[in-house]
Amino acid sequence: MSQRDKADDVDRLRIRPGPPKARQPERTPRFINRVLREASKAGAKRSARPGARSAAKLGRGFVAASMAGRRLGANSRRVVIKTRFLVLRQASSRSIETHLRYIEREGVDRDGGKGSAYDPLTDEADLSTFEERGRDDRHQFRFIVSPEDAEQLGDLHGFTRRLMTRMEADLGTRLDWVGVDHWDTDNPHTHIVLRGKDQTAQDLVIARDYISHGMRQRACELATEWLGPRTDWEIREGLLREVNPERWTSLDRSLQQQAVDGVVDLTAALDAHAPAQRALQIGRLQRLTALGLAEPAGVNRWALSADLEPTMRAMGERGDIVRTMQRAIGNEQRELAVFTAAEDAHRVVGRIIGKGMADELQDRGYLVVDGVDGRAHYVTLGPGSDLSQYPAGGIVEVRGAAEVRAADKTIAALAKDGLYRTDHHLALARAQAVPDRDPRDVVAAHVRRLEALRRAGIVERVTEGLWRIPTDLPERGKRYDAQRIGGSTVSLQSHMPLEAQTRVIGATWLDQQLIGGANGVTDNGFGAQVHDALRLRVEFLAEQGLATRRGQRIVLAQNLLATLRSRDIGAASKAIAMETGLAYHAVADGERLTGVYRRRVLIASGRFAMLDDGMGFSLVPWKPVIEQRLGQTMTAFVRANSVSWEFGRQRGRSIG
Repeated sequence: MSQRDKADDVDRLRIRPGPPKARQPERTPRFINRVLREASKAGAKRSARPGARSAAKLGRGFVAASMAGRRLGANSRRVVIKTRFLVLRQASSRSIETHLRYIEREGVDRDGGKGSAYDPLTDEADLSTFEERGRDDRHQFRFIVSPEDAEQLGDLHGFTRRLMTRMEADLGTRLDWVGVDHWDTDNPHTHIVLRGKDQTAQDLVIARDYISHGMRQRACELATEWLGPRTDWEIREGLLREVNPERWTSLDRSLQQQAVDGVVDLTAALDAHAPAQRALQIGRLQRLTALGLAEPAGVNRWALSADLEPTMRAMGERGDIVRTMQRAIGNEQRELAVFTAAEDAHRVVGRIIGKGMADELQDRGYLVVDGVDGRAHYVTLGPGSDLSQYPAGGIVEVRGAAEVRAADKTIAALAKDGLYRTDHHLALARAQAVPDRDPRDVVAAHVRRLEALRRAGIVERVTEGLWRIPTDLPERGKRYDAQRIGGSTVSLQSHMPLEAQTRVIGATWLDQQLIGGANGVTDNGFGAQVHDALRLRVEFLAEQGLATRRGQRIVLAQNLLATLRSRDIGAASKAIAMETGLAYHAVADGERLTGVYRRRVLIASGRFAMLDDGMGFSLVPWKPVIEQRLGQTMTAFVRANSVSWEFGRQRGRSIG
């Protein structure tokens, strides 16, 4: 090496002393961290820094949490409490209304009727008033309280009120809450919605320890006081019921806690109850062995599968789904299938034969769809889905995981140096204009997409008409859509049951199947019923002069759907005109209409919105997003039986 190279190397050398805390040998903190991680895995808790306050102690009730449950023993009654802390600004605008409407739905009370909300003082609480009081709250608590012996307790109203009174004493404030008892499952339970404000109108902050176990222990104390301790016979019978089920049980939990390096040794009797307890555990281990989740490892020794808990929980969920589907299909013979959103090309079309909540706390619903492929499908909906939009007997189409949106591809392609400009896009849209499509509407649709992505933190609006775009926008947009819709999209094809579509004036789902050749409709199950309905529909259309038979061929009238839709809308508009005295204005393709949204109109051709412009009214295709804006002014742009909505009189705030 030359002297010059050596000099260059010396010049490049720079000493960079680390901060004082880095002067210790590097391996010391690494070793400590390893010890702490292993201790944490074994169940130990890391001590807080001297003088630091544990996050579990922040808020009301942390002292009560440490005192609760001291009188509880092995014979105490058990209560399960599920909790959800909901930040309202992150929830949908109708989250509270939808949840309250759900918990007070039909079929949940003891006699199979509508649920009835109650509060600390009355058995007939006004949920609308409760919602209004909490509309500006920062957060809300939702609980599901499920006593193991709810049938014996009987009076869940009284039990819930006593529990909430004890919570008020523990938290040191009055609580504003409503509850609804549900008796429609094997485990009767109570839904409690608690406002996030204390009696001084300040944010109600409850200590994490109280939420995680303090409230449950208070409920267990109360249940034990009401019914007395469980007898040995009750405990044994309860455990006996846990020997064979294909789900995660308390026996599995006790085995997991006893395991050392994944091996359970049941040789020694630890107390007077050990022989009976051990017999039940051996029975459970034999069941787990048959399921391939445990294997003998010597005398009274079994090795547990590392996947025991997640596998048993998944099996329990699967069993719940199967039972739900069997209740929905009744005596019909169907192959059962769980819709898998990961299959991009997967599509299910069929009628709704069952619906409900898959997760009552997270507001995740489900549908059971009797498919035209002859199978019954269980479909999980995204969080906050409004089940009322999916009527029983209605026809739906379910699609798999979201694909990359064309709008995202276009935005990414037009972006220069990571910036998308609406003026550049508008100039290009005008140069490549499509007949009967306004270039401004094209750009506005892309801006609506950008606004949604901005709220998700994916893009940034630099200024009006200028957006900062990530290079992987299409893929990130796809992941956002999949997360937002829960991996699948469900579109209502017809709110009318199949039987009602056979002899009705209107553009029905059956008519679309006639035109499309009924592709994918099998000859068994619901598919066979569709074929029968199609034959009846053809006979009706022939009576109306809209179809003719030529041997085995069926010739449909030209513009069949448009003709049927026009007749259907015409009849509905006449009825509304007679009722309201307003003149009807027919909507032309490509027309932009502004008016007050008065009502939703259900006809055979679909769902329509009545727009009142002060001089008359029009019927335009309806979308769920406008329902919360009933009585407000909005603008609709109609194109080929689809619609884009703009709220208020300002352009740009719209939903495609």
